[in-house]
Amino acid sequence: MVRAVICDDEQAAYGIIRYFIESENLPIEIVGTAENGKTALDLIEREKPELAFMDIHMPYMDGFEVIQKIQNTKIIVMTAYGSFQYAQKALRLGVSDIISKPIELEQLQQAITRAIGWNFTSNETVNSMLTYIHTHYMEKIELEDLAKNTFCSESHLARIFKKHMNMTIVSYINKLRVQKAAQYLKEERLSIQGAAEKVGYQNMNNFYKNFKLYMHETPAAYLQKFRKA
Repeated sequence: MVRAVICDDEQAAYGIIRYFIESENLPIEIVGTAENGKTALDLIEREKPELAFMDIHMPYMDGFEVIQKIQNTKIIVMTAYGSFQYAQKALRLGVSDIISKPIELEQLQQAITRAIGWNFTSNETVNSMLTYIHTHYMEKIELEDLAKNTFCSESHLARIFKKHMNMTIVSYINKLRVQKAAQYLKEERLSIQGAAEKVGYQNMNNFYKNFKLYMHETPAAYLQKFRKA
């Protein structure tokens, strides 16, 4: 799990980043937030996160000043001021990426990938499995496939995945598929069957069961919230 902090004086930024991380099932844990530069610096020095989402314009100390004082934390700069001057200065300070406000899902995903890749845990084998799962979740994934991809035994993979991700491989795949399906239902207005098939479910009973387990409601109830006449 990648430990991250959000440093921004706008509450909206917290909400949208948390929402995108949860909706995309990214193994990123937000361990703290800060509303000004001074508390941001204290937070980062105390928590030592692997990743920080950093606003430029904050009270008491701006984002650039904070960045200059920290080490060993990947930085994604967030700013509504998309000038070339800001971009140049941020890049000179070694930030991983710059995203503009209002934050959109695609740019956030790309920024996170550029900053940390798929290195979500301290275990390289688990990271390799996560990369494979997030790339092939819509296909039939067998433990045997993951074992061949990582050159490990199936029992070893199952054990270390549960240790680092706090759930089984099968549960992780099903949760990821359901969250992707929910996204397709909401944003692409697919039918329930169309969304299920797009994320790899051939058995609709299994899809309904897992959707209710992870979304806490049926697909039809979920759809009703977004497709009211």
